[in-house]
Amino acid sequence: MSISKSFALTALTLVATGVATGVATGVAPAAAQTRAISQSDKASGAKAHPQLLEQFGGSYAGPQSDYVRRVGQRIAVQSGLSNAQGDFTVTLLNSSVNNAFAVPGGYVYVTRQLLALMNDEAELAAVMGHEVGHVAAQHARSRSQRSTIASVLAGVVGAVAGNSAIGSLLGRGVGLGAQLYTLSFSRSQETQADDLGVTYLTRGGYDPLALSSMLASLAAQNSLDARIAGRSQSAPATWASTHPDPAARVTRAVQTAKKAAAPGGLRNRDVFLNAINGMVYDDDPQQGVIDGQNFRHAGLRLAFAAPTGYALTNGASAVTITGNGGQAQFSGGAMSGGIEGYVDTVFRALAGQSSIQQSQVQRGRVNGIETGFATARANTQSGAVDVTVIAYAFDARTAYHFVTIVPAGRGAGPFEPMFESMRRLTTAEAATIRARRVAVVTVKPGDTVASLSSRMAYPSLRAERFMILNALNSTAQLRPGQRVKLITYG
Repeated sequence: MSISKSFALTALTLVATGVATGVATGVAPAAAQTRAISQSDKASGAKAHPQLLEQFGGSYAGPQSDYVRRVGQRIAVQSGLSNAQGDFTVTLLNSSVNNAFAVPGGYVYVTRQLLALMNDEAELAAVMGHEVGHVAAQHARSRSQRSTIASVLAGVVGAVAGNSAIGSLLGRGVGLGAQLYTLSFSRSQETQADDLGVTYLTRGGYDPLALSSMLASLAAQNSLDARIAGRSQSAPATWASTHPDPAARVTRAVQTAKKAAAPGGLRNRDVFLNAINGMVYDDDPQQGVIDGQNFRHAGLRLAFAAPTGYALTNGASAVTITGNGGQAQFSGGAMSGGIEGYVDTVFRALAGQSSIQQSQVQRGRVNGIETGFATARANTQSGAVDVTVIAYAFDARTAYHFVTIVPAGRGAGPFEPMFESMRRLTTAEAATIRARRVAVVTVKPGDTVASLSSRMAYPSLRAERFMILNALNSTAQLRPGQRVKLITYG
């Protein structure tokens, strides 16, 4: 992911420059292992850090943060970038997306969602080691980043939601707009980072096989996420979109681990499970929640539904909706000058230094809410597109809006039903929005996958979610005394 961003919005094209990040484990070249963290890297990392926190939901406030910091620092010093653990700033992010990354200067990050997918401390160390490996091998310096047209949407948020309390309320989870700034590392870079991660695991006293088991869990989760979102199984999901397919890397990671050291080493499963017990999972209700195609926010008292087959992702100050037929982003801000002025403000933010010839704002109502609607045609590096803005006046001073981008000639395309779905939540509906949390339980005699998974806080695919969360296969037999993870309301 590009961290320090310099936006140049010209005819809705965006070029992002800055520090690149990624997720994986690996082995840096010998020269990279012995160099110290330079002052310039420290400065760039320090500049990127607050921007990353804003984009990825901030630091998680639970006790898990200190545990992640200790493990991350322990594995980071194995890279040779620095012998001092205090030179590394390790952050657990309050994000509901499976992701992790590192940036030059000793800054390492992992989301709580990815942490919950892990099953022991060695797997956490493996992910951290892979990310540090990218930095140690200076992979970010050897590539350039260019965004897709969907990246334009990320620029709208800061200009419209800006510093408003509304933008803050919309949620600080990781946004797909932010992730679109990140393009893949090359296959050879990912392979090198995997190798480095295994090396760091071995040096740190961990089981070198932890990377392969983590990649296997991630591959299974990616497949389930694709199934839930209605995507093709071959379509990359969040973490996989910036890293080669985890499933394809499992076998190689096993082979690398066997060459690196004899089987064995720390796994620290019980310590890990104790640490993550009670951690928030999926969306934080204070940021709004996504259930299938539906987004609900108790604080903002609103809800809408995305088109079938489109994925929703909570962003730093927005919700991003993406699919094969186009992309959209939902945000909000203070309104002055009426609904027409608000729509004009959004288009000005989109245009930046260039101009967009939008249509006249049309006023209407959706579910009793006053709306303003306008469209524009724009040329991008990917071809001509139709840009639509629809804003909703929730009161005299507050509005929310969608921006959609679809191929030219399709208007709002698949998003028209979503526009009509915007509504206010009742007090009773808002009260039903609850947090999901990780609950570590001990298997009792008679417990089965079916009986335990029935307690998962989901309406469907409970057994599949349970097995992936606990790295179990379809033939697995639970034994009394075994500890497993559930996701429950709490």
